[in-house]
Order: sequence, then C-alpha cells, then structure tokens
Amino acid sequence: MTTPPSTIAMLGTGTMGAPMARNLARAGFDLRVWNRTLAKAAVLTADGAQRACTPAEAAAGADVLITMLSDGAAVEQVTAGPTGALSALSLNAVWIQMSTVGVQWSDRFAELSAQHGVAFVDAPVSGSAEPAARGELEILASGADMLRPIVEPIFDVLGNRTVWLPRLGDGSRLKLALNNWLAVLVEGMAETLTLANALGVDAHVLLTSLAGRPLASQYALAKGAAMLGGDLAPGFPLRHATKDAELAVHAAHQHGVTLPLTDALLPRWHDAITHNHGGDDVASAVTVALATIGMR
Repeated sequence: MTTPPSTIAMLGTGTMGAPMARNLARAGFDLRVWNRTLAKAAVLTADGAQRACTPAEAAAGADVLITMLSDGAAVEQVTAGPTGALSALSLNAVWIQMSTVGVQWSDRFAELSAQHGVAFVDAPVSGSAEPAARGELEILASGADMLRPIVEPIFDVLGNRTVWLPRLGDGSRLKLALNNWLAVLVEGMAETLTLANALGVDAHVLLTSLAGRPLASQYALAKGAAMLGGDLAPGFPLRHATKDAELAVHAAHQHGVTLPLTDALLPRWHDAITHNHGGDDVASAVTVALATIGMR
C-alpha cells in the first residue's frame, strides 16, 4: 500500500485511545474500534466510528491497524494467532503500534508483523489525555521511509509533532527515556512539596516561586498544582506510569546502566497503587509522601 489508508482498525479506546479514535473519526477516516470493555468503544459511534465486537472483526480487510493498549502482553493477546487482528488485515497492511511497551516487546512485534506480511511502524506517543483530545500529541515514530506517506495523514490528525527516527524500535527507546524523566519530575515535585510543608512554607508559594524561572518545568508545575488541589483525574494513570518506569529500569539494566532515582521511587509508587491509586493520575504519587499538604 502506497496511498493513504481507506480503513483503519483501532484496538484500545481507553484513556488515550478514545480521544485519539474520536479525532480520527471526526477527520473522516473510515474507523473501526474495539475495546475489551465494549461500552468504551460503543460511545465512539456517535463520532462516526464503527464498533467491532472482536479485534479480528475490527481488523478484517483494514489497511491500517493501530494498537493503543496498556502493555505488551495485552497487545500480543489481541494481535497474534490465527484469530488475532494481524491475520485479518488486508494484503500489504500497516500496523502502527502506539502503546508504550518497551524495547523487547517492540522487537517482538516487528517480528510478528513480518510473519504476517504486515509492515510495522513503532510509534508510541508522548502526551496525556488532554493533548490527545486536542490532537497535540508528540509521535515518536520509527519505520521504513516508504511508509511515511501512508501514516503521516494519521499522525497529522493525532499530533502536532512527529519525530522520525531511523532505526526501527527507536520510537520505543526514546519513549522510555522520556517517561523516565517524567517519573523523576513527578516524584521530585511530590517530595519537594512535602518538604516545603514540613518546613512550614506554604506549598502554593513554592509553586509560584518556581513559575517562570529556569528551575521550572511546566509539566512539574501542573502536577504540583494537581497534587495541592487533590485533582487526580487520570490524564496519565499511575499504574501506567509505574509500568513505564519499570520498563525503563529493565532496559537500563539490560545495557549495564543503573537508574538509582527511578529504582527508589518504584516501591513508593507501588505503595500508592496498593492503596487504590493505580487508576488515579500519576500526581497521586504524592499520597505516599508525608501527606500533610491537603491531600488527605
């Protein structure tokens, strides 16, 4: 296939997948959607998408398959095997794998695509639910140059920036590095707000002091405000952020590198998940700090 797709199958319409699918449907693509919780896919019919009851039904004869699921195991479960989505795609279809799955899974999916005669683009996204809804994701794409004319019309709807990397799988590699930085920023903000409070300093004043200065990060400031306001609506659920941090640590260890900061925050984040914050935003990492800043 060398022309823009006529039919897209999207598997995964959760926190990120739903707004992405909505934008594709509203842009006029012939879109079929599937989600394990069928109701989450059904609501997208109001935007012009067609709901499928199985991954294979969504993928039947489609030109492009997009996966946006929680982890590598979930992606493999719906794509592999004789009843999986890959077996149902049209000849010369393209699979755009947009979930954050890490390096080993990405390599595995490239091999799986080749076995099915399907072209593969590794393209995880950077951004949370709000940028996804606005079509302002950053797409970290890697794949054959000949596939760019096919996938770029899709990427132009989903994001406002696409980073093309020369080596297949480098999209997933870059995503791990970016999300490791995200994890360190979030944990650093949680601990710093707690320190300010322990010292008797108004934590809101801390955020005001940081704003507009070289030390400031807009993302960290936004998460700090969410922590202070108790706004834990899941733009990026903590369980997903924790999974990504674990992928980063694993990849680092595979290359003989240690990530002491990330290693240290993981037990704390697991503690927050244990206390029912896994579905809350990553800002809920603050709940395992000395929680005297208005969270409880």
